[in-house]
Amino acid sequence: MQRAWKFGVIALIALVLVALPGGGNALDVVLTALTIVFFAAIALLVARMYRQYRLDIDTLGSNVRFALFGSLAVAVLAFTATDRLFDAGGGGVLLWFALLGVASYGLFYAWTHYRRYE
Repeated sequence: MQRAWKFGVIALIALVLVALPGGGNALDVVLTALTIVFFAAIALLVARMYRQYRLDIDTLGSNVRFALFGSLAVAVLAFTATDRLFDAGGGGVLLWFALLGVASYGLFYAWTHYRRYE
């Protein structure tokens, strides 16, 4: 019963945001605020992880650190350019996936070198 009540409240809020005059603008504000909160939470997590593993990161080779930080930069760039790339059509979407694939591979490369016993 609680689940149905919570769903009803969310559905009512969504109906109010869509049905009111200017509701589309209000919905844009809400979605933008949620996006900002999401990326701020990711930034705080990354900062905490960097502080926790600073010595481990500093002991990595310079090539591995370059791959790690470069991959993070490419991922941030891809997420920043999401709207522009998606508006560009199919080529932009493919480029977005390619950028995220390259960033994922770089992070995987850094992680495997971090875990490797030498």
